[in-house]
Amino acid sequence: MGCPAPPAEPPTHENLTLEELLTPVTEKLKYLLKKAEDFQTYLLYSRDKMQKEQFAKAVPTFLQMCQPYFEYLESAARSYNSGLGPQQEAVRKRLLEISEQLASRLEQLVLMYASFSFVSLEDTDPFNVSCFFCGRFWLSEWRQLSVFRFCISAPYTAARRPCNLYKKMRWNLDILEEGAGAGGRHRGYFLCFRDTGRENAIKIQKLWSIGRWVPLDPDAERCSDVLQWVLCSQPTGDFQPLLTIGFEEPSHTLATDLLLQILKGGAAQPQWGAEG
Repeated sequence: MGCPAPPAEPPTHENLTLEELLTPVTEKLKYLLKKAEDFQTYLLYSRDKMQKEQFAKAVPTFLQMCQPYFEYLESAARSYNSGLGPQQEAVRKRLLEISEQLASRLEQLVLMYASFSFVSLEDTDPFNVSCFFCGRFWLSEWRQLSVFRFCISAPYTAARRPCNLYKKMRWNLDILEEGAGAGGRHRGYFLCFRDTGRENAIKIQKLWSIGRWVPLDPDAERCSDVLQWVLCSQPTGDFQPLLTIGFEEPSHTLATDLLLQILKGGAAQPQWGAEG
């Protein structure tokens, strides 16, 4: 009798294909996309108005249900301590593609419900779903970045100033105080476009840029009086441009990549300023 064949080696990260390695992640994506499809189906084909209203009320809950998944994707792909090295760039790229795919699908879902007036996209509405959380990750031990995506381009502030400036993404940068355990500083960044006038009778010229929120009233950097924030119905701020991108809207992933370059000090200087 011949010698028995040696037992097969258990699969390792080295001999698994990319899709096999990410099977749990892609299965979760399929589940969430199926849920989004169910929401859309009930909206379009159900004749029960009350049932449609119930699903509309569940949309914000569904967005919240996606938050841990977004946080996993962005953190695994981008956090400084994620463990992904240069040799695993394909894994990082695929995780970010999945994040972008789900964000785009959720945006479509919210816009569809808004088109039937079941949800509000107005920033001034306290129950609006104008934007949703798309992940969070650590830039360093003391700096954490959260990502939000607006379903439609909204005026930069409720007062529509600066003029002709519209936001599409927001990032919150939390800078923790070393050793304090709580508290810290917060900075806001936006992906915006400025309406530079009509290119023709149909298309609007949009100049895209990334910039920083500059608080005017209340001024968080100079005022620590909580009462001023409570009494202020709509905080006002200016836009400090940090990077001009051009006339083509960047993807969700590329915009975050560009912001990270800015935060690391590797981005170009702004080419235009904010107007009042």
